Amino acid sequence: MSNFSAKLKSVMTELGLSLLSIIIALLVGTLFIFLTNKSPLDAYSALYIGAFGNFSAIANTLWRSTPLILTGLAVALPYRAGLFNIGAEGQFLMGGFAAGVVGFYFTSLPGFIHLPFAIIAGMLVGGLWGGLPGFLKAKMDVHEVIATIMLNHIAIALTINYGINYFRDTGRPATPKIMDTAAMLRFNQLADHPILGKLPLAELFNHPAIRLHLNFVLAIITAIVLWYLLFKTTLGYEIRAVGFNPDGAEYGGINAGRSIIVVMFISGAVAGLAGVGEVLGTHLSFMSGMDAGYGFTGIAVALIGQTHPIGVILGGLLFGALAQGGLEMQFSGIPSEIVMIIQALVIFFVATLQVLKVYIGKKKAKGGVK
Repeated sequence: MSNFSAKLKSVMTELGLSLLSIIIALLVGTLFIFLTNKSPLDAYSALYIGAFGNFSAIANTLWRSTPLILTGLAVALPYRAGLFNIGAEGQFLMGGFAAGVVGFYFTSLPGFIHLPFAIIAGMLVGGLWGGLPGFLKAKMDVHEVIATIMLNHIAIALTINYGINYFRDTGRPATPKIMDTAAMLRFNQLADHPILGKLPLAELFNHPAIRLHLNFVLAIITAIVLWYLLFKTTLGYEIRAVGFNPDGAEYGGINAGRSIIVVMFISGAVAGLAGVGEVLGTHLSFMSGMDAGYGFTGIAVALIGQTHPIGVILGGLLFGALAQGGLEMQFSGIPSEIVMIIQALVIFFVATLQVLKVYIGKKKAKGGVK
């Protein structure tokens, strides 16, 4: 079997596991829908219509998917290096807060400087917040799970408990509104843009209910860049080698400690970009509760995507569709908890099938399964 055929078979197997997990979760979800005395067919029809029923629904599904794709990538990348980044939530908050402060504090910068400045500031702060547990892991062997959990709590205290109160906007739990020059372009503004307004799709996005913005494009670009980094560069090879066997990588001349710090910094920057988008594109200020658990949901997205950058895009779209379609389910009288149950079932079955896959693989290696 050629190398390409082997890789293709591996990818198809991984995608098949994720698809099987989704199907099983939806089937089990029908039992819970029956308990609400509702029709599963009506419920899933509402879910589909809410997520993909018209152009506005599709655009908002993409909008809801954006932070999930980025936090999923922030979990998936370190996983390839054998690390479990539970700190995406804190990195999200720190990045979003930094972008928000830059967005409202600098009042006289032109847009072509202000917006990139705010994005870079958010990614840099998120990267530093991710790089810190990487440094502790590399230099002091502090487990990254413990370090990232602790830093999550510190990030919440610094941004929500202290930062918002320090910069508090009058009458609401948020920082002041960012300047227009720092705001990300929303897709429903394309029609009014002197250049982008000439695009064929510009008029389709011209609807006030559409909340999709520039960060979706940045999320897709980020996924492609990380795919290239992981599978087409020397650094990516080193990251994967460290994840496969840290001691063997060191023996082969790879600086495992450096790889750990670099991968955690990049991961934090990506999670920070998710927070940047919510501040500069969605809420236009840093708000209490704006994180909505994106950092933790990103773990599920990474699992669904089999920790592959392109797979993470698909995982993010799935959870974005569940979130957007869940609104239509609620309008149809289906409790919102049903969507949460389906999400939990997807995660459960993905994890279960992965455990079974590893178990069977070990059995085969020992000759226990013929």
